[in-house]
Amino acid sequence: MPVQICDMRQMRYFVAVAEALNFRRAAEQLNIAQPALSRTIRQLEDALGAQLLERSNRRVELTEPGRVFLEGCRRTLSSGAKAVRDTRKASVGEIGHLTIGYTDFAIGGVLPEMMPEFRARFPEITVDLVHMVTFVQLEALARGEIDVGVMTGPLSEPNLNHVTLQNECLVVILPEHHPLTALDSVPLARLAGEPFVTGQAAYWRHYLSHMMAVCQTAGFRPRIVQEAYNSEGIFGLVAANMGLTLHVESARNYFRKGLAIRPLDGTDYRVPTVAAWSAAEVSPPLGHFIAFVGEWLRAHAPDRSEAER
Repeated sequence: MPVQICDMRQMRYFVAVAEALNFRRAAEQLNIAQPALSRTIRQLEDALGAQLLERSNRRVELTEPGRVFLEGCRRTLSSGAKAVRDTRKASVGEIGHLTIGYTDFAIGGVLPEMMPEFRARFPEITVDLVHMVTFVQLEALARGEIDVGVMTGPLSEPNLNHVTLQNECLVVILPEHHPLTALDSVPLARLAGEPFVTGQAAYWRHYLSHMMAVCQTAGFRPRIVQEAYNSEGIFGLVAANMGLTLHVESARNYFRKGLAIRPLDGTDYRVPTVAAWSAAEVSPPLGHFIAFVGEWLRAHAPDRSEAER
């Protein structure tokens, strides 16, 4: 017949006696009567079938089984205390997981600045960053496959809440030997008739609507000669002299030979990148992320606003 294993209370009592090596002091620490403590230790020894303590009128000493059991009790009590702490942290969202979608503009912009601070503040919230274009993020949010989407705005979906992380002006990216590189800044109208390299229309639809709109303000539609899947591919094609492109200013964070970046004259058009999440349900970890983003933007917005003027 199996023996009843000791409980956490008995372990705490034994550890107190084993560390004090005195029943009276241990009972005082535990705030219980000494006879009750002695009885509990005897019951524990009976249950284990081992003598844990050598007792005499003068002293209490650990036996070898007692030393082994003491180490096991310490590990178990520590593990139990951690389980309690972790449960409490999980209940308030300090332990958990977030899956965050991001676009090229997000990872080239503020996201790498924000995430180390968030992870330092909430080290027990694990984060997966997953590259997705904007419309794929919107679908993933609707299906609950990601917790946050960091995507090209603006957004009008009524089932999503969002906040703007960055609002970037446009720059023109040219092959390094293009004649327009002689200019300190390039008038938008000078790009009419130039060959453009862009993201694939099927995937870059949200950004391309911005690019088309800004070009139309200068009276032309861009002549697209080649497409690529992502920013790196676009920049590679521009460096290969296949054409030029319009990109958000965080393109300056990419390092590639063969390119020249110039400010764009004739427009103050800006492209927003927003963080979006479902309005229906906010998990505790997501709540911490949303609050963190608000704090981060308030702390950094003055510098950004000054730089963008």
